[in-house]
Amino acid sequence: MQLQVINSPFSQEQTELLNRLLSTLTDSQKMWLSGYLAAPQNVSSASGAGAALQGLSEAGLLSQHTAQSLTKEVTVLFGSQTGTAQGIAANVSEKLKERGFQVTLSAMNEFKPNNIKKVQNLLIVVSTHGEGEPPDNAIAFHEFLHGRRAPKLEDLKFSVLSLGDSSYEFFCQTGKEFDKRLEELGGQRLYTRFDCDLDYEDPAAEWLEGVLNNLGETKEQVNAAAAALVSVGTGALTDQQKYSRTNPFKAEVFENINLNGRGSNKETRHLELSLEGSGLEFEPGDSLGIYPENDPTLVDMLIWEMGWNPDEHVPVNKQGEERSLRDALISNYEITVLTKPLLEKAAELFLSDELQGLVSSGNGEKLREYMEGRDLLDLVRDFALKGIPAHTFLSVLRKMPARLYSIASSLKANPDEVHLTIGTVRYDAHGRGRNGVCSVQCAERIQSGDYLPIFIQHNQNFKLPANPDTPIIMIGPGTGAAPFRSFLQEREEVAAQGKSWLFFGDQHFVTDFLYQTEWQKWLKKGVLTKMDVAFSRDTEEKVYVQHRMLEKGRELYQWLEEGAIVYICGDEKHMAHDVHETLIQIIEQEGGKSREQAEAYLADMQQQKRYQRDVY
Repeated sequence: MQLQVINSPFSQEQTELLNRLLSTLTDSQKMWLSGYLAAPQNVSSASGAGAALQGLSEAGLLSQHTAQSLTKEVTVLFGSQTGTAQGIAANVSEKLKERGFQVTLSAMNEFKPNNIKKVQNLLIVVSTHGEGEPPDNAIAFHEFLHGRRAPKLEDLKFSVLSLGDSSYEFFCQTGKEFDKRLEELGGQRLYTRFDCDLDYEDPAAEWLEGVLNNLGETKEQVNAAAAALVSVGTGALTDQQKYSRTNPFKAEVFENINLNGRGSNKETRHLELSLEGSGLEFEPGDSLGIYPENDPTLVDMLIWEMGWNPDEHVPVNKQGEERSLRDALISNYEITVLTKPLLEKAAELFLSDELQGLVSSGNGEKLREYMEGRDLLDLVRDFALKGIPAHTFLSVLRKMPARLYSIASSLKANPDEVHLTIGTVRYDAHGRGRNGVCSVQCAERIQSGDYLPIFIQHNQNFKLPANPDTPIIMIGPGTGAAPFRSFLQEREEVAAQGKSWLFFGDQHFVTDFLYQTEWQKWLKKGVLTKMDVAFSRDTEEKVYVQHRMLEKGRELYQWLEEGAIVYICGDEKHMAHDVHETLIQIIEQEGGKSREQAEAYLADMQQQKRYQRDVY
């Protein structure tokens, strides 16, 4: 296609030559040519260094695409704990690169904060962790932007994709804070912030569509990119896998055994699944996602309460696929967790003044109290929510979210297999017994020979050191020991020479010492150098892993000084918090440091990826 030239200083022959040349240039060649023509020594014009380039643009000799290449630099920063935000950011970056953008992709802790002053187009993809906190690899960048050294960013255009779980009070809090702070520093929104719940594929694609539109992409390019982002499956870091979060593999269950002894208060399932024929690969530290099924008994109670027909066919996705109502409630929708958005939608749908009063009262504590330990059956009973067709009610429910479990095996040691360690959740609340959706399905309704829909969730933030001679310290009570089983299987396979130290805890030595014979075997072989255990219910005064750490504080600090990497896996709210405080205390005492210096020491370890956490 010939470019139209109006009032051009070029002859027709020159115009044709320029048209032929421009159509063959790559983006990098166009950028170089732009800079060359703009340089004063290369342009003999009194109108300034950009005169020649401006003349070309005004003459129509630079296509829209070429002119935009001058500002097609985009920085994509991610903050990710489990790898989800990182996977989305990687795929967004690939889609941008395919459209000629020059993309810088970086974890927030690997990005030099002061360089933010040089960025013109910034995309942030970040999850919220714990009680509204940034993920570990976003902490330092978050503190910098909210600190006194944060620069003014009047030239910045930005957009934030925030990931979270609406069942938590501080839903997408970290993304909201980044969005607000960048605006306060003078940045302008390239596109509005999107807050994504667990079912994030569609909103992530919509966000990318809006970003590309505002970066000047054509409608056709935008639609293709957004479709590609959804179809790839954002849980994966590459486009190569056949199976992904959006296309799970049905894995056969080889083994499903209870690891706890008779008389234990706990039930911990060890599952071994086949990956044969899937092409799925993973590394120690990665997680496995399972799409579980709701308890059929609970589904039947809900259908009866609402007066629905269990055989009625209802849509289950945007492609128009239909299933019976009963099957859809078992497999496709979440019915065991209440969230504020769900209650708000239900109040509007059922025109319930009482429910509307609860959600709009402004009393967050009262709302949290109500939602705690209750499910959809409680909601429809408590507020007499009836008279709404099933397909209408389903439209306000979340899709069934996957459950992520730390992988407990090494692919090198167990080819075509993946192992899991799952603690079964059962408790009573509000007059009814409650069950963990996936854990109780695995404990009660999954047998050897059954199949589970799974995918791999890669996690680059919880990885063995590249150098197998590096010492490692692993802290994982209960099911938190799962990834460390995979670590030691891997290190045995590669004959790693680095020292290793495991802190393990549970309730009782006799009934709850998970994988005891395997730890002992590795100790005997030297694969595991040291192991300290704490069984909290075997002594009058409860002893936990952090107490064992304090007892060995001097030696532990020596390992840190030797460059050991510390790994923590397990409950964040209590165990991981207590272990973090204990590490600071040990660094203070054994290193002769102040509290502030000890915190800086640990923060520096985190920056160097020597302090890694897989917490939930």
